[in-house]
Amino acid sequence: MKKKILSFVLSLFVVSLFALPVLAAYGENPATPLNPVGTNDALGINYGKATGLGEKDVRNTVASIINVALGLLGIVAVVIILIGGFEWMTAGGNEEKTGEARNRIFAGIIGLAIILSAYAIATFVINSLTKATA
Repeated sequence: MKKKILSFVLSLFVVSLFALPVLAAYGENPATPLNPVGTNDALGINYGKATGLGEKDVRNTVASIINVALGLLGIVAVVIILIGGFEWMTAGGNEEKTGEARNRIFAGIIGLAIILSAYAIATFVINSLTKATA
């Protein structure tokens, strides 16, 4: 019984952490129930500012997330290529180890080509969406 009460209180606390910023936005200037920010914001674009989350455009945020993710994947691909090169240099003439290292380098290069292609496509799409909606 104590576990149920504790879990209920804890879940209520977690829900209140998400609800309090929204309620604070309602309390600032409640023009209408559908417009808690008090501005001409029928779509809810200014909720971020009212709750303290920021004012950056959603398209720019998504573009930043995609750039960071592809950057990290690019780093992983380069590390795979470096590991393959290290394995090749330390193979000592063993054909089996050299073949594995060559396959690892080849896989890293293919991965890097895929990542660069994804970056080019994502940049094109985001720029096209920005131009179309601006």
